[in-house]
Amino acid sequence: MRLKISHTTTYSYDRPVDYALLQLRLTPRNGPGQTVLSWQSQVSGATQQVAYQDHFRNDVELVQMHEGGQTVTITSQGEVETENLNGVIGMVSKVPLWIYRSPTRATTAGPTVRKIAAQAREALAGNALAGVHELSSLVAEAVTYTKGETHVATTAEEAALAGKGVCQDQAHVLIAAARHLGLPARYVSGYLLLEGQTQQEAGHGWAEVHIDGLGWVGFDVSNAICPDDRYVRVAIGRDYGEAAPVRGLRQGDATEELCVSLQVQQ
Repeated sequence: MRLKISHTTTYSYDRPVDYALLQLRLTPRNGPGQTVLSWQSQVSGATQQVAYQDHFRNDVELVQMHEGGQTVTITSQGEVETENLNGVIGMVSKVPLWIYRSPTRATTAGPTVRKIAAQAREALAGNALAGVHELSSLVAEAVTYTKGETHVATTAEEAALAGKGVCQDQAHVLIAAARHLGLPARYVSGYLLLEGQTQQEAGHGWAEVHIDGLGWVGFDVSNAICPDDRYVRVAIGRDYGEAAPVRGLRQGDATEELCVSLQVQQ
């Protein structure tokens, strides 16, 4: 399937900003199941400082906002050819697996997450793939997809305790639970073609778990599916923070307003 993507992010401030630095991970990855046919990013109101690949092999750009500016707009667009691999990415990874077993602040398994994980332990012992499918279903039952109840810094334990969250939170809970059970797990940020809907409010996020004999396998808790050819992988990390499309820091007390426009279509 050939997918066309256009993603625009605008940060606006109510007063001039002296200094702001943004870290961008917006370029899709070439790899199993997808080929980037064309891609370009443009930034207005800021200047690129450096471009590089991080330790997860994500393409990263650092851009600095113009001094005294009040608006930064980042536009990324292009086309990606995808193939349905039923979520199986395989063994492709040059990062040691132990890194993905290490908890982060966002993916530390507290009492609630450990309770969810315990319910899948028996299924996991019988068949690892079936066990992670069971774990994904348990997370979906425990954390209902609900907008506006969590924020970017919500941890897996906080979302599990609240029983509500968005795709980011559900992925974090699955990752935390999988690591608690001894499985390497990581976060994936990207895009998803939605049926009958071109305009979207934000990108998508899901988890990948490493299973012996198969390698990395994707699990989208929010949609109860292993990613297929409607999905485009952009960045990976141990949690959302390491794979976020845009992260930044700034000086001053200006009030920030964020506007996102995203279209994904076949």
